Amino acid sequence: MSRAPSKAATLGGSSDETESAFYEALQRGDIDLLMSCWADDDDIVCVHPGGPRLLGAGAIRAAFESMFSHGTVRARPVQVHRIVAPSSAVHSVAEQVEVMLPDGLHQAVVLATNVYHKTPEGWRMVAHHASPGVAPDARVVDAQRPVLH
Repeated sequence: MSRAPSKAATLGGSSDETESAFYEALQRGDIDLLMSCWADDDDIVCVHPGGPRLLGAGAIRAAFESMFSHGTVRARPVQVHRIVAPSSAVHSVAEQVEVMLPDGLHQAVVLATNVYHKTPEGWRMVAHHASPGVAPDARVVDAQRPVLH
């Protein structure tokens, strides 16, 4: 499946830039930008909190299109822990999510793991797995790492 050049394809070559485009797409409700962040591969996988495992671009696109039909997804990463290798990266993310419900705006925390592979087109998401978190998960912890002697 061939795609037109996308913003994600010209981001400059880091998993952080692809992740930034992913969250921008969620907030704008931009399905084309969002899907350009994903690898063009049948093995990509996405799990939303409490949802089924979605395999492949078609299932993932349909799920996000359904979400966007109800409005944008106001999710922003507030904590990111990165494990980066030459051709892959894993980001453990605490997301602050705002959801409009009949009784008003509610905030929630979602914990996500975003996995990226470096492809000929640049860094692309190959997995997004999210689950409900709790408020302390979103606090920025300013703890010093212990020194090992």
